[in-house]
Amino acid sequence: MEDLEEILITSDIGMETSEKIIEATRKSLKSEKDRTEEKIIEIIKNELVKSLEENNTNESEYNKLDKFKPYVILIVGVNGAGKTTTIGKLAHNYKQAGLKVIIGSADTFRAAANEQLEIWANRAGVGLIQREHGADPSAVAFDTLTEAKKTNADIVIIDTAGRLHTKSNLMVELSKIKRVLAKVLDYAPNDTF
Repeated sequence: MEDLEEILITSDIGMETSEKIIEATRKSLKSEKDRTEEKIIEIIKNELVKSLEENNTNESEYNKLDKFKPYVILIVGVNGAGKTTTIGKLAHNYKQAGLKVIIGSADTFRAAANEQLEIWANRAGVGLIQREHGADPSAVAFDTLTEAKKTNADIVIIDTAGRLHTKSNLMVELSKIKRVLAKVLDYAPNDTF
């Protein structure tokens, strides 16, 4: 059970959910005569499905998109967490769903950020707004939302520089980006990943 709990946690299910699933599995096993590995895995699968059903709202992702156009997603995180790759995958998935996507490259701090996002944007077949290295990230966010409104885009994904909460200048920069987004669209950002 400890090994299974570790697998759940390292699979990005989260500590709280993993503990809840393992606890429910233990309770189920108390009244279960069959305690084979296969049965335990079956119980865990059922608990995972139950957890997904409990957290599923009637409002689908695409229903939210109908209410907000463009729907604005701000991507934040520490260096090396996979922000750029995630942006490429999100852009691809939204594009495949028939939505018009624009990416804003507001990571003007890292020299290779523009080039990496350009590759992902080209692969996904979506628009990209970028400025030169060292430019104001908030200006990129502003330009991206302005272009999204002008071109009637469905989704805007804003990349930001990797940061730790201990870097106060980068946290202030993130606050400024959020303020600029809200000035252009009072509801933006819709989501922060």
